[in-house]
Amino acid sequence: MLMVASANGRAGIDAVFPRLLEGALTPLDAVEEAAWVTEDDPADHSVGTGGLPNIFGAVELDASIMDGTTLKAGAVAALRGFRHPISVARAVMERSPHVLLVGEGAAAFARAVGAEAAVLETAEALASWRTAIASLHAEELASTLAMARALTRDPERAVGTVNYLALDDRGRMASAVSTSGWAFKWPGRAGDSPVIGAGNYCDARVGAAACTGFGELSLRTQLASRCVGFLEAGATCEEAAVRAIELVNRLQVDPAERIMHIVVLDRDGNHAAASTRAGTTYAWRDGSQPHCQLSPRTHVPPEGSSVVG
Repeated sequence: MLMVASANGRAGIDAVFPRLLEGALTPLDAVEEAAWVTEDDPADHSVGTGGLPNIFGAVELDASIMDGTTLKAGAVAALRGFRHPISVARAVMERSPHVLLVGEGAAAFARAVGAEAAVLETAEALASWRTAIASLHAEELASTLAMARALTRDPERAVGTVNYLALDDRGRMASAVSTSGWAFKWPGRAGDSPVIGAGNYCDARVGAAACTGFGELSLRTQLASRCVGFLEAGATCEEAAVRAIELVNRLQVDPAERIMHIVVLDRDGNHAAASTRAGTTYAWRDGSQPHCQLSPRTHVPPEGSSVVG
């Protein structure tokens, strides 16, 4: 039994792991219920309730879930007004013929399946949005496009997500990713988190991978599925994670935008993580641990960089 997550997933792992260990939850149940914990945390402004809103002050959520045994998947993007987007994503997988629903269509589906509605905008998150708007200059307020460019010029606002990978002793595996996406984004923007293959991929025959960071980078590289492909070709978890980040480092982007982290789990229960940033960590727990552990991610600086990780 094993669960792996981004560092902000520690509470989620500890909440569900005992039941996964005793067989009361499947890996698919475990990653979904772990995601609930983060989605309900108003202090985490990158996920769920309390997530930072779009340019107009509305919180839009993205999520995806994948069953590694069947390769079935479900996802939602730009979903407004529902407490647990990960559960709407699971309903898309199990109760519809589709994989990805977006915007008003995703909201209509959520209502149809009885998903719990919620006010996602907290006072603290809205205060951050108002402060950002108030910081703009007159020329940046001249049009919505100018506002959008100004509000999204800080790449650090584009990062923040939670992901969970789980494996049980029957070889079943699942993965889940949930996010409120880029702070103050254009309405309808979808990052990598709801895109199967980009921010999330799981194949129980091989392994699973999930990403956090600047989602446009993993969209351009289809990072999660390529990482699992490295595992299938014989790489260790650490080798696969490092090779995935090397793909990101090859992209021609502003160095400030090169922000990407990946967690990896293979079918044998090995795990690792890598990042473009030094000093980052990821969370994990197995049956020998009384609580979730944090371990450093392997830092992968760009080729030729003078940065020492």
